[in-house]
Amino acid sequence: MSPEGSRATGSLDQQTKDWQQRYAIRAGIEATISQNVRTCGLRRSRYRGLARTHVQHVLTALACNLNRITDWIAGPTTTRRRSTRFHALCTATA
Repeated sequence: MSPEGSRATGSLDQQTKDWQQRYAIRAGIEATISQNVRTCGLRRSRYRGLARTHVQHVLTALACNLNRITDWIAGPTTTRRRSTRFHALCTATA
């Protein structure tokens, strides 16, 4: 199969609901891992050995979950933004 044919087949697969549901799960997992890498330094282990590294991963996940809980309790921050001149012009004429 040519590369163009496999690309076309892949894009057709992406239109199905099953593929979109699986990709949504993957995107959520990748976001969680990215957050742990950026905020908690999960890319490198501080310890040698599987057992100690596992403990570090568990504690990192705990810290991430606590961070999410505090953000959830604090609630969304809604700040009043200044409207743009274009928006003010559009609402004034309507």
